[in-house]
Amino acid sequence: MHWSASPAALAPLSAASTGSTGPSSLDEATEKATNAAGWVEENWGTWLTSALQIVLIIVIAVVLRHVIRRTITKLIERMNRTASAAQGTALGGFLVNAERRRQRSEAIGSVLRSVASFVIMGTAALTALSVLKIDLAPLLASAGVAGVAIGFGARNLVTDFLSGVFMILEDQYGVGDEIDAGVATGTVVEVGLRVTKLRGPNGAIWYIRNGEVKRIGNLSQGWSTANVDVQIAADQDLDRARDLITAAGETMAKAEPWNEELWEPVEVLGLSEVHLDTVTISVSAKTMPGKAPGVERELRWRIKHALD
Repeated sequence: MHWSASPAALAPLSAASTGSTGPSSLDEATEKATNAAGWVEENWGTWLTSALQIVLIIVIAVVLRHVIRRTITKLIERMNRTASAAQGTALGGFLVNAERRRQRSEAIGSVLRSVASFVIMGTAALTALSVLKIDLAPLLASAGVAGVAIGFGARNLVTDFLSGVFMILEDQYGVGDEIDAGVATGTVVEVGLRVTKLRGPNGAIWYIRNGEVKRIGNLSQGWSTANVDVQIAADQDLDRARDLITAAGETMAKAEPWNEELWEPVEVLGLSEVHLDTVTISVSAKTMPGKAPGVERELRWRIKHALD
């Protein structure tokens, strides 16, 4: 037996099926929209409060960072002005190197500004994350592990940086000083947090990592000593030679510019070497820092003329 339905009979069924699903889908969409609107309305106050807190934290951090950096800059400028004023005096010109003081203060100011910015902005970022209810424990743990890894990989860089900071803070040397750094000797051209630049006696520029410097001999702090050895024949009158050398030193101490560079009278120390045909007389003089080589050359010149 074969049964078939006509299109006219199927039409009511199709219409009934469409009518049953349409209102259900519309009701579900309406319910979801209502729930979403309610959830947004329920949390809107919390979002607004959190946003205002974050904005306030950022504003306070930026203002505090600006104030602290400006205070550090003004402090550095005041230090530089004090050094410049001291350099204008008679004694201050010997004891204060304005360029050295300026570079030292600028380096210290740069370090302080960087540390202040890192601490303030880092604290603000962590505070903002806590406002968003983010668990900071995993983040801090990851940052600690990453910091240890970076510090281990860049330990030489960290060592150079810390050594440079302490060298500057302790004022071990500065621009214009004659130093012996062990690996190189010369005049300090630039003092950095990682590298110190020296000008060698032959004009070469030496770049020395601060972490590699184990000892520093500063020839430009306090005073220097000019040492001259004078060889004369063994049969000459030593008392007469001593009187001539002393007179040459006294004459030199009264002449320009040696009267400023010689800080004490030229002293004949005595015999340092005795041979069959010659003897060596040691002569010493205390000089202005860094002026010993020039004083030694001039003293040899004058002693030679006096002995002639």
